[in-house]
Amino acid sequence: MRFHLPALLFASFLSAPADAQVPCGGSFSGFVEGLKQEAIAQGHSRSTVDGFFASVRKDQKVLAADRRQGVFTLDFTTFARRLISKNRMDRGRANARKYAATFDRIERDFGVSPGVLLAFWAFETDYGAVQGDFNTANALVTLSHDCRRPELFRPQVMAAIDLYARGDFDPARTTGAWAGEIGMVQMLPKDILENGVDGDGDGHVSLKTSAPDALMSGAKMLQHLGWRPNEPWLQEVRVPAQMDWALAGLDTARPLSQWQAMGVEPRSGQWQAPGLKGKLILPQGRKGPAFIAYPNFDVYFEWNQSFTYVLTAAYFGTRLMGAPVFDAGNPDPALSTGQMKQLQQKLAARGHDVGKIDGILGSGTRAAVRAEQKRLGLPADAWPTADLLRKL
Repeated sequence: MRFHLPALLFASFLSAPADAQVPCGGSFSGFVEGLKQEAIAQGHSRSTVDGFFASVRKDQKVLAADRRQGVFTLDFTTFARRLISKNRMDRGRANARKYAATFDRIERDFGVSPGVLLAFWAFETDYGAVQGDFNTANALVTLSHDCRRPELFRPQVMAAIDLYARGDFDPARTTGAWAGEIGMVQMLPKDILENGVDGDGDGHVSLKTSAPDALMSGAKMLQHLGWRPNEPWLQEVRVPAQMDWALAGLDTARPLSQWQAMGVEPRSGQWQAPGLKGKLILPQGRKGPAFIAYPNFDVYFEWNQSFTYVLTAAYFGTRLMGAPVFDAGNPDPALSTGQMKQLQQKLAARGHDVGKIDGILGSGTRAAVRAEQKRLGLPADAWPTADLLRKL
């Protein structure tokens, strides 16, 4: 399921020198000719370059998809319950058994838990069933020609040519997501070049048709992004009725002993990694679900920038490894989109930088909510409520 442009696009591109590039926009055929010259300058033969671009066309559907990117407006509990179905749980466990040997290799070589990759596999493509039907070469060249973010996509075109030259990309037939991601765990060509693994031993890296290739490549990608081997990533906790709620959030990591001294305890079992620091995550405020996020949780944001998606994927990974269903608690009702826009307008009027007035509870709005809660003497848990809106 593709909701918006993933963060890995921002983390993985490396632009070629500006003087080697034809400008974006203008004649599409002229732009393609410029890409050809750039590829030849990078060492590809004329026949390879001509073969890659022979079927490339501008795709207006890609541009339309880019302009209508979706956003996450649901609260964590609602979003998680929609995405984590019994069917996905059952299929995840079945795939864990089916590819047990691959997951054993992944844990040995990269230190990544099966649950982490199974969750990505489920959410990105429903275990490979929905990989996207956009022609990848067309998508990447179209988005490179478009002047909105050409620097993000142009290096991916060059990487796709490299994959084509070694026989791992068919410009006429390779399909994927509208933004150029390919395969069961949706990776971009440059990331496939850098992190692709031939997991099934057939001499090629095929993320579309080989689950071992996709899973091994995804694990290496996580390692490349900073995954710490054999460490946990998320653990559900219980919080006390009273504490300094301003300490919660993605900006404050503390030793678990300090959280425990404040009354924070694992909801089930013991602390998974007593020697690590953790961040207290309250996606719906102090009355809702609560988690301790370990350092590996930060790596999720290199894959996707949405807090709701990231937390849901991380939680699903723990469920697939045996964690119980989270306690939803009894949080104050979420504001409607209209109410959230009113709140953002009031926060902006008080000098807070909430970004665009869009009705979305992003990091800027959360920070502003926390600041105003502290000013007004309210519990500073960064969860906007109707009471806060009235007081503002």
